[in-house]
Amino acid sequence: MKNKLIFLYSLLALFICSCKKGFLDRQPLDQYSETSLWTSANDANTALNGCYSGFEDGTWIFYMPCASDDAFSAFPGEGFNEYGNMVLLTPNHTPNNKWNFNTIQKCNWFLANIDKTPMDNDLKKRMKGEARFLRAYKYFIMSQLYGDVPLVTGNLSTQEADTVSRTPKDQVVQFVLDELGAVAADLPDSYAGSDVGRITSGAAWALKARTELYNGKYQDCVNSCNNIMGKYSLFPSYTDLFRIQNEHNSEIILDIEYIENDAPLTSLGRNALHFQGGGGGGWYSIDPSQSLVDAYEMSNGKTIDDPSSGYDRDQPYQNRDPRLSATVVVPGSLVDGVYFNPLEPGTLDYWLRHNFTGYASKKYVSHLSDFDDMWNVGLNIPLIRYAEVLLTYAEAKIELNQIDNSVYAAINQVRNRAGMPDVDQTLYNSQAKMRELIRRERRVELAMEGLRWFDVQRWKIGDQVMSGPLYGSRLGTVDPSNGHLTLSNDRILSDQRTFDPAKNYLWPVPQPEIDINKNIKQNPGY
Repeated sequence: MKNKLIFLYSLLALFICSCKKGFLDRQPLDQYSETSLWTSANDANTALNGCYSGFEDGTWIFYMPCASDDAFSAFPGEGFNEYGNMVLLTPNHTPNNKWNFNTIQKCNWFLANIDKTPMDNDLKKRMKGEARFLRAYKYFIMSQLYGDVPLVTGNLSTQEADTVSRTPKDQVVQFVLDELGAVAADLPDSYAGSDVGRITSGAAWALKARTELYNGKYQDCVNSCNNIMGKYSLFPSYTDLFRIQNEHNSEIILDIEYIENDAPLTSLGRNALHFQGGGGGGWYSIDPSQSLVDAYEMSNGKTIDDPSSGYDRDQPYQNRDPRLSATVVVPGSLVDGVYFNPLEPGTLDYWLRHNFTGYASKKYVSHLSDFDDMWNVGLNIPLIRYAEVLLTYAEAKIELNQIDNSVYAAINQVRNRAGMPDVDQTLYNSQAKMRELIRRERRVELAMEGLRWFDVQRWKIGDQVMSGPLYGSRLGTVDPSNGHLTLSNDRILSDQRTFDPAKNYLWPVPQPEIDINKNIKQNPGY
């Protein structure tokens, strides 16, 4: 597809790690690249594309809801059950961990060498800004997941890599913020042609705002949001903004770019329904929870526990926030001409065989006919979109107790686009009530986009939402002719989870990293 960043796999030879496995990738160069690469702007661009390649993973974004109360990972062998039920997560067993410095070392190498390239200075400055952003993004992710991490901003020898120690998280966060603030001025607001999808100034400000929100720097967060608000706009359709034909729309600030056949996303099928066009297809690997489903308001803006909301517990999916049907396939949903029935034995979707909560994820795969092959797609996966910035701004203002019309306006933009009414200001009229509202709004608007765990972590609600039973749908029957539900009082119990707030707000450092470098100490409690 056009207008995508094509990551040149021939470049991989330049980024081969030392055969010794360890916490840092060593010098990612061979003699050829040192002497021959930095001769033109085209060479520098090729090296920078290598920094983009793999900086984030769509598969990881799909599965991160399973590390929270939003979803259940259906298949233990895929390595994400451990992050939802953290009693299974140990230093010697950390599948799909993010303690990985590949991108950081590639960016360090790029930044250490680009100045020798004869090229336009403005272009060079922009390229440096892109690399510094990518490095900052990785440090943001790792500092949130692990706390203290080694802060390395230059190339290291093998000997040096094996002796570094962890840098306090607050210093890593300050580095991230300083870098993002510095490069925002060097990056353009947008790109054209084949450069569409590269890092923009808006991405730098948006990641800075997210980092500030997550680390309690609320006034700084408001200021960062003000540098973005009004420069983007919400896409008219909540469902369609995730479709492949609407990539690079007005709401997308940063995404992961994929290209069918050349650099494809190979895991979308894990996120999809089993039946695709009437035949096999998806795996149901990521199954939304009842807790997530219950978070969606009624279409009148009232929560389902409000006696005046009109909620019908026997027809629980009727008259709900439209984002529910855009995000979750519920029993009785019509998909590809078939009513989804995970409730009854003998059906293709039966929960004990395929779908372990009775719900399926719909975001990214709302229209299965968009894809010829679910395992080879060019669908970009959003990392930051404008709706998040609006909610980030609102939350920071709420935490500052500066609840003015701009806060309601930001939230209402997000709600109205989805077809929901304005916030009821007679009910949500205090900091406590607005905090309740914004936390629910973030959860439903950004569901299945890889962010819920970070909210659980920073709000310190893990012992409330991550410990105990994880439930799915009520059982019953689905009329195959019209999708009508007849539900019993029995409910699917998908998991019995354990969360220890004394340690589980951070992930353990993989033990092999500590075995190689004794200066790397384990997080408390592991």
